[in-house]
Amino acid sequence: QVQLVESGGGLVQPGGSLGLSCAASGIFFSPYVMGWYRQAPGKQRDMVATITSSGYTNFADSVKGRFTISRDNAKNTVYLQMSSLKAEDTAVYYCNAVRPSRGTNYWGQGTQVTVSS
Repeated sequence: QVQLVESGGGLVQPGGSLGLSCAASGIFFSPYVMGWYRQAPGKQRDMVATITSSGYTNFADSVKGRFTISRDNAKNTVYLQMSSLKAEDTAVYYCNAVRPSRGTNYWGQGTQVTVSS
C-alpha cells in the first residue's frame, strides 16, 4: 500500500519560516518526481515545487526565492523549506509522487499551513 505522509504544518507569523516533510512508503522512491502542491479554500490545487530524481527543481513564481525543495532518497522523504511566509501562503499543502513512465500518481492527505499574526 502506497502512503505519503506529510508533517510539519502549523501556524506561523508572517515573515516566519516553516519546514514540511513527506515520508513515502510502498513505492520505489528514487525514480519518482516528488512535488508539493497547495490548495487554499475555494481555490484550485496549484503546484508549489517539484524535484526530479536527479535533483532538478521547479518552483511556482509566487514562491521562488522563498521556498526550497529537497529529497533524501535513502529516507524516502521529500522536504519543503518555506521562509518569508506571507498570508497568501496559507493553504493545505499536499505531497505528490508521480512516475510518468509508469503512469502512477499518488497524493498525501495534506497538512495545513496557516500564516497569520
